[in-house]
Amino acid sequence: QVEVVESGGGLVESGGSLRLSCKAPGHILSIDTMGWYRQAPGKSRELVATIKNVGSTMYADSVKGRFSLTKDNAGNTVYLVMNSLKPEDTAVYYCLVNGCSTSVCYRTYDYWGRGTQVTVSS
Repeated sequence: QVEVVESGGGLVESGGSLRLSCKAPGHILSIDTMGWYRQAPGKSRELVATIKNVGSTMYADSVKGRFSLTKDNAGNTVYLVMNSLKPEDTAVYYCLVNGCSTSVCYRTYDYWGRGTQVTVSS
């Protein structure tokens, strides 16, 4: 696996839930941060949530209390559970993996997924 693999997008009614998954490429041996960004039509890409390798998380104010980001025990897959979805959550969601291909990182690199569409109908 050489790409960031995203899954879980789709169409949901307002108030519904979705879960997005993201798996890091196999060649990334050290991961510092994984997270999700989103881009709505006509808008710039914005941070949704991130999780550090130690487990600390950060959320955009617009999703706090509704979205939850977790990672698996191996630390190379993250899950974004999105509850109480609103039409304004409609966007293409992109997974970001920040890390390197060695066991110790002297610098880290950003690896982006291709994006998965989330559409929330009113």
